[in-house]
Amino acid sequence: MPGLDLTADVVELTRTICDIATVSDDEGPLADAIEAAVRAVPHLVVRRYGDTVLARTELGRAVRVVIAGHIDTVPVNGNLPTRIEEIAGEEVLVGRGTVDMKGGVAVQLKLAAELAAPAVDVTWIWYDHEEVGEAVNGLNVLSRTHPEELAGDFAILGEPTGAGIEGGCNGNLRAEVRTFGRRAHSARGWVGVNAIHLAAPILDRLAAYEPASVEVDGLVYREGLNAVGIRGGVAGNVIPDECMVHVNYRFAPSRSPEEAEAHVRKVFAGYDVRIVDLAGGARPGLDVPVARDFVDAVGAVPRPKYGWTDVARFSRLGVPAVNYGPGDPLLAHADDERVPTSQIRSCEAGLRAWLTRA
Repeated sequence: MPGLDLTADVVELTRTICDIATVSDDEGPLADAIEAAVRAVPHLVVRRYGDTVLARTELGRAVRVVIAGHIDTVPVNGNLPTRIEEIAGEEVLVGRGTVDMKGGVAVQLKLAAELAAPAVDVTWIWYDHEEVGEAVNGLNVLSRTHPEELAGDFAILGEPTGAGIEGGCNGNLRAEVRTFGRRAHSARGWVGVNAIHLAAPILDRLAAYEPASVEVDGLVYREGLNAVGIRGGVAGNVIPDECMVHVNYRFAPSRSPEEAEAHVRKVFAGYDVRIVDLAGGARPGLDVPVARDFVDAVGAVPRPKYGWTDVARFSRLGVPAVNYGPGDPLLAHADDERVPTSQIRSCEAGLRAWLTRA
């Protein structure tokens, strides 16, 4: 396991981190390397919780910000080690984790080591198990067991945003909408009731549904209600007695989880609706002075985050939060995952300008 040189160029540091494969459940070696690197930095107070590493400045500043990034990735598929290529005249770093989200992690590590006296106190967090289940997500575990470690006036999550600022995030609901019939031999289908046929009106409602665009604190969030799966059938000669349409609702952060659930139940009134996953969104988080200072320092026009991210965990704790990191989120998890090196450097410069402002 190579040591991490936090004085290295940020693109080279990104390559080093990416080339340490950390598919979820295998973050330990990288967590060890991060812990060793930041423990060698005299101005940081370091603590570790499982494979989540936390480093804090303790300067007595009036404002504390939390800057976090996850260190795990989805499975590798022949896309490590990383390589530098030129695509359409632009230098890009190609490989698993370059977008989601080790470019952001590298930026955070470099600045954590170099900025001994930032303008605000900073809690840096590198956490595990973001790409898998809610129960083991390192930031979620920390929020349950040591919520004081996430306390702050503002938070930044290094998720890929193309080096722009994306405020808050949509909420996410998944539901199973079921129909029930009566089994029969398909040669005598008239004596049964076909549950798959009964599901047709569910699909009709989804096809006719017009999702809303909702303005929240100056940003417009696009909602969506879609079928993402359908399951039914017993055998090739049996009329099915049950069918399930799996529905995903992405809702604006102005809606509470309870309001989102009520909306879905109203849309599918008359059907058996079972909520299987529900996570509230996060408001843009740009209405506090420290957030406005961040926007000014970066010089970006904030956009809404349509997908759900861990900024919602900060929002639940009363900490306004935004997403800011290199890479196109559409390339996250792709086999040709790649990030322009200019975006890594841009994020480093943006965060540095903000954290060192007079």
